[in-house]
Amino acid sequence: MTYTEFLRHVGKAGLTVRAFADLIKMNCVSLSNCAKKGEVPSHLAVIAALMGEMADNGVDYRSVIARIDITRKKPRGAGKDGRFGGDPERELDFFKPDPADDMH
Repeated sequence: MTYTEFLRHVGKAGLTVRAFADLIKMNCVSLSNCAKKGEVPSHLAVIAALMGEMADNGVDYRSVIARIDITRKKPRGAGKDGRFGGDPERELDFFKPDPADDMH
């Protein structure tokens, strides 16, 4: 789906892009990246289209989404604790003999 069509569906649902992102617990920057590409991933396109149609037909999509336990995704590159950088480096001792060398 094009980003322009996505905006039309989001608008039919009575939302801004920021409100759409907040509702589905998504980072708004990810959607602005879609704007640069001009395309929206299919899973977001389906959500936006369904929300727009539901709003057109008087169905309260907000109550439906509120019943779903959506967890916010961790940023890419984040470690287990949600921070960037992963595990701290361990100290390497290059001058320590390798026990595997003693086996020969």
